[in-house]
Amino acid sequence: MKDFFSPQFDRNKNGSLFDRGSADAYYRRAFEPHWYPEGTYNGEKITNLTSEEIEEYRAGFKYQESTGVFKEY
Repeated sequence: MKDFFSPQFDRNKNGSLFDRGSADAYYRRAFEPHWYPEGTYNGEKITNLTSEEIEEYRAGFKYQESTGVFKEY
């Protein structure tokens, strides 16, 4: 897996693979690779991903887990 701090990942775009992975981890949701090309919850939810896209989602998920910061309910 590539370094999750790699500049190749779009860490700031709402709805991106990295964004969705980190959000899912933050909210303690299951690992479910997906993204929204038009921004979070806008347009079609894309789940048919390449291995590279899954890697980007995983990087976001693992990054958030590494921070130890999670939503408190």
